[in-house]
Amino acid sequence: MKIAVIGSGYVGLVSGACFAEMGNTVTCVDIDAQKIENLKNGIVPIFEPGLAPMVQKNIENKNLLFSTSLKDSIQDVLIVFIAVGTPMGQDGSADLQYVTAVAKEIGQNMTHKLLVVDKSTVPVGTADKVKATIQQELDVRNQTLEFDVVSNPEFLKEGDAISDFMKPDRVVIGSESDEAIHVMKELYSPFFRTHDRFITMDVRSAEMTKYAANAMLATKISFMNEIANICEKVGADANKVRIGIGSDNRIGYSFIYPGVGYGGSCFPKDVQALKTIAKDHGYDAKLIEAVEEVNIRQKYSISNKIIKRFGEDLSGFTFGIWGLAFKPGTDDMREAPAIGIIKALVERGARVNAYDPKAMEEAKTYYLKDLQRVTYADSKYAVLQDADALILLTEWKTFRSPDFQEIKAQLKTPIIFDGRNQYNAFQLEEKGFEYHQIGKTLSKRYDQK
Repeated sequence: MKIAVIGSGYVGLVSGACFAEMGNTVTCVDIDAQKIENLKNGIVPIFEPGLAPMVQKNIENKNLLFSTSLKDSIQDVLIVFIAVGTPMGQDGSADLQYVTAVAKEIGQNMTHKLLVVDKSTVPVGTADKVKATIQQELDVRNQTLEFDVVSNPEFLKEGDAISDFMKPDRVVIGSESDEAIHVMKELYSPFFRTHDRFITMDVRSAEMTKYAANAMLATKISFMNEIANICEKVGADANKVRIGIGSDNRIGYSFIYPGVGYGGSCFPKDVQALKTIAKDHGYDAKLIEAVEEVNIRQKYSISNKIIKRFGEDLSGFTFGIWGLAFKPGTDDMREAPAIGIIKALVERGARVNAYDPKAMEEAKTYYLKDLQRVTYADSKYAVLQDADALILLTEWKTFRSPDFQEIKAQLKTPIIFDGRNQYNAFQLEEKGFEYHQIGKTLSKRYDQK
């Protein structure tokens, strides 16, 4: 099939590359001329394991093309995916200006029957707006061209997006058109052998499914963090509680790890958007509100532990940070807990030396660029030299089984604040460490410090 993907960000580029990998001819479109020029040369603007070589391979095979012209790119295609950003507005709602702008341009330039697919995460009812916008432009042109608008929400995990797309848990298609559903089934059929992964429903239910899925996962995270906070108060161990409840098949182990809260481009934005959608329709979504509130509070759980340990005035203290990205496998720092934690420490006079395998350029350029007392090292152990404590914030594989003797040798004092409970099985206190984690009280020999 010939496909156009409008928007060459995370979702658009991954989708385009994976469709091309299956033999489709895909043109990825973006208004950023420099980004398109870089992509034509195989330079991928984001870090996602396996994406760059897939892009390069399909460029060479002439299955993957790049353009700044939507008009030219949709002239001979069957399907147009809308995969532009839907950033969070000031009121918490999803900003649809880029989606509607693309719909308007499609209506202005389409010359034959098209299947238009909403791939962006959009509020319920967006497909209707896209359809109306396209039709309005066709009316202006006095054209009677046929088109369908389909909802096809993405469920990609950053750091594992290629695998998620190539071997999907499910493909959700929202449409009232049997013909459109048939075309989408043909498009996705190479990605799965069993049709039970291809789920069809009405458009509004498909739009809602994306928000409901992300809100459910965010709820599990916030719930476990709330339990972890209670565990600290009552003297229980959240790590053991997690195992105890995760063994129940109805609950499972996914997304119930205590930590410093969720971040990224999806969960915070989509929880906010769902809360706003409910409010706009006269419903007070108290559980969704609580999920968000718990997560905001949880992001400061580690910095609060550090302040409790060292005092409000952190002048003269240096902390080594392992991990800046909101999760391993990506350079994405959007809503990452590291941002607020580092700012809280620096505001109190501390110096911070940080290391992340992929996200340091993001930190330097955007998220932490104005912080004067933040420096960066080229290795994980280098950040620890003469630091007063190690703070683990992102569970990259390179951090999972470190040399604890080396850590102790580099630190001024052998103190670790573990924001992901990654080291709870290493018996660190027996190794001479003061070990702080989420959801478990500190050993009695340290509780007076």
